[in-house]
Amino acid sequence: MSDFFGDLAPVRFDPEAEGLAFRHYDPDETVMGKRLEDHLRFAVAYWHSFAWPGGDPFGGQTFDRPWFGDEMAAARLKADVAFELFDLLGVPYFCWHDADIRPEGASFAESRSNFDAIIDLFEEKMEHAKVKLLWGTANLFSHRRFMSGAATNPDPDVYAWSAATVKTCLDATHRLKGQNYVLWGGREGYETLLNTDLGQEMERMGRFLSMVVDYKHKIGFEGQILIEPKPQEPTKHQYDYDVATVYGFLQRFGLEKDVKVNIEQGHAILAGHSFEHELALARELGILGSIDMNRNDYQSGWDTDQFPNNVPEVALAYYEILKAGGLGRGGTNFDAKLRRQSLDPVDLVAAHVGAMDVCARGLKAAARMLEDDALETPRRARYAGWESAAAQAMLGADLATVAAPVEAGEITPEPISGRQEILENIVNRYV
Repeated sequence: MSDFFGDLAPVRFDPEAEGLAFRHYDPDETVMGKRLEDHLRFAVAYWHSFAWPGGDPFGGQTFDRPWFGDEMAAARLKADVAFELFDLLGVPYFCWHDADIRPEGASFAESRSNFDAIIDLFEEKMEHAKVKLLWGTANLFSHRRFMSGAATNPDPDVYAWSAATVKTCLDATHRLKGQNYVLWGGREGYETLLNTDLGQEMERMGRFLSMVVDYKHKIGFEGQILIEPKPQEPTKHQYDYDVATVYGFLQRFGLEKDVKVNIEQGHAILAGHSFEHELALARELGILGSIDMNRNDYQSGWDTDQFPNNVPEVALAYYEILKAGGLGRGGTNFDAKLRRQSLDPVDLVAAHVGAMDVCARGLKAAARMLEDDALETPRRARYAGWESAAAQAMLGADLATVAAPVEAGEITPEPISGRQEILENIVNRYV
């Protein structure tokens, strides 16, 4: 145990409390026949919560954490503090990259030994804790060896190193009974075509993913394999730009039934989409797996990874998730970090508490909209014309047959209002 959080008590649901408390998130509240905790499946991100030093593109470390360092003792202290936070928040899940939890060794064998020791520690702690593993992943982007990518690297030695790293992390995720394994391709893309063989890199990436899927089945891992789309930053042209791009990639390599997506709100915005667009598209394509819940600063051009605080945005996201039947084995991972001026331990707790409340409010609003058919009734009315026999017949006819009644003067369309403002007003009644 550490004394990092001092005398902070576990956070409870108490709408009337003056201090740290959940005002909207009651894990046992039933919504649409399911406990709120089981809907939301909250997870703490190990990297931003415990490994991020508080830097930005123009300045370095602002956080002074007692576990910062390259020694195993520091990694063990970090784990102690992490599990204390999980307990304070009562979250059911957490997530990690390998580089978050262990110091880098002088060789692959040393790094793996460090990693295995922390996984041993996690396994021991998880036997006595509520928290479980939502997903594990490998950091294949921070170290200089990955400056030109991992699975897409022009150097086959880096490709092999990446394979060994993913194998190690997938083994550990399986050992800890993780619900998912995520492939986050932070540098799977290119800076310039002047030195890039685009076709070769995409083929290598497809083959790499196929190997991961094969290995999952070989070891009996029952969790989902997920790709996290991201359009840019740090790589200028990412091969996993957005949900649509990822789906096309999966189809090309015959993996659309084996791999789903972990969608982040901030990445959706960077791709020029809304979060709900990416969620709805993934639902319709059958590849919705899990979500990273954060937000970007709309005045900044990079991925600011802030904790969510916008209930209407969150409500529209969970609306699409509930329409999909929920998150299944996925969850709501807070891939979010404190502002670099938020130095105190209580800031880390308060950020998660506020975000969990925002998500609870959003999900409950989304559930009420669905239960009341507030949006689905007008949506069905807008497409009601397609229910007629004549309209259905068009879907099986050829082009000339469909065009014939128009050419004969029998059809003259009249525009019909989309009523967007009315629908926006309906949403606002719920949030």
